[in-house]
Amino acid sequence: MNFRRRSWDDEPDINLIPLIDVLLVILIFLAATTSFNRMQQFEIKLPQAQAQAPELQALNIAVSREGLYALQGQLIGEGSTAEIANALRQARQSPEQALVINADAQSPHESVMRILEAAQQAGVGRINFAVQSPP
Repeated sequence: MNFRRRSWDDEPDINLIPLIDVLLVILIFLAATTSFNRMQQFEIKLPQAQAQAPELQALNIAVSREGLYALQGQLIGEGSTAEIANALRQARQSPEQALVINADAQSPHESVMRILEAAQQAGVGRINFAVQSPP
């Protein structure tokens, strides 16, 4: 009886041939199922406007850091939502006229939201925010 252990000098190696076979089958599958579309471009000539619409001056409302409101440079009383909406209705010249909000960076968020609510009550459809561009 031989009780000695055998020593295996051979290292196990990885057989790469099945892996290569699988990759070739996947490559053939992708090549067979790929569809190539040729994109075409259209040359489009857009019409040009001949008349210009009259530009309406936008209403400017300013909000200070203390929460004071000024519409077109005129201070608005106590600054309640109803009072701002009433001032907007009186100052508007047409329904298409825009409102530009100039809010101080330190003004409370509530002040700007009050203007938005008043603009909704006054029926203002176009609202813009004035910002400073970075230097």
